[in-house]
Amino acid sequence: MTEKDFSSNSFYFDLLEWYDSQNRRLPWRAQSGVTPDPYIIWISEIMLQQTTVKTVSSRFPEFISRWPSIKNLAYAKLDKILHSWQGLGYYARARNLHSCAKIVVKTYGGHFPQTEIELAALPGIGAYTAAAISAIAFNNPVLPIDSNIARVLSRVNAIEDPVVKSMPLLIKKAQELARAERPGDFAQAMMDLGSLVCKPTKPICCNCPIHKSCKAGNFHNPENFPKKLRKKMRPTRWGIVFWAKREDGTVFFRRRPLSGLLGGMIELPGSKWVPKNNIKFDRKTAPFPARWHVIPGEVKHSFSHFNLVLKVAIGETKYDHLKIDGFWHSPHQIEKLALPTLTKKVIKHVQRHNKTA
Repeated sequence: MTEKDFSSNSFYFDLLEWYDSQNRRLPWRAQSGVTPDPYIIWISEIMLQQTTVKTVSSRFPEFISRWPSIKNLAYAKLDKILHSWQGLGYYARARNLHSCAKIVVKTYGGHFPQTEIELAALPGIGAYTAAAISAIAFNNPVLPIDSNIARVLSRVNAIEDPVVKSMPLLIKKAQELARAERPGDFAQAMMDLGSLVCKPTKPICCNCPIHKSCKAGNFHNPENFPKKLRKKMRPTRWGIVFWAKREDGTVFFRRRPLSGLLGGMIELPGSKWVPKNNIKFDRKTAPFPARWHVIPGEVKHSFSHFNLVLKVAIGETKYDHLKIDGFWHSPHQIEKLALPTLTKKVIKHVQRHNKTA
């Protein structure tokens, strides 16, 4: 088998033919004959970063219903966007959505630029997302490389190295494949092929429309391509978080800084997260004086790069004059706050304790 086999028109159009009958029906995909909306494609691609198709499929319609155009999103309050983003994780994406919408409205009159270079210059849009929008929304002859496409390219070309190491070669192979005819459909066909057929484990080679061009398939060992890097052990950090309640029943919350982990989200005050399991209650760490006591149990949460274990201290206070940034809020109206999953776990832990105390 030669490289010409891989980059041939047969490969390209056989896959398009398969896509026409087997493509996934997704809320953000334009129906056949309908021009894709760049705004819709952009929102879906940002949501799909680090999030499963199943999760995005259930959340996408509500988000678009609330902000049906980029101008609606640009003029929305960040708090409302963050609130709507709850459960999707990686909240920097929501902040970048807001920033990007403002720039597109102000600089481009509400119309997305069409070139990869201009798209990649916008907040939250990297090389892959820029290529995906360019191909799918504007029909430019480029092939974005997500994890599914990288796996397909690796197997078709029998590229054994892990994707991180072979990316320059994969980009070259993708460029060789790019065509002017239906590039958006081809990009989505490659995504679907990787998701439905050319799976990480137990690929369904007998259903593959381009199996004749696949070197790994012909070697009868596609699962060996590409090799996976060994996962590093995630370190654990520890901390303590404070549930401060006033006589009127309200609880003290604060907003995290806009930049960094969980940026702009609402949380309960707490200590720094440290790499040693030596959590001890320290009144200096508490947000203000109160009758504090640490409740039994722990709250555990996993981020992408580390695990977190929190102890929870609860206390009652008459403290009214805020010398730190924050606000008092009724625990019965928690749903109005933009809370990350971590804070919701802490709240549930306190509620369970209160029921059993």
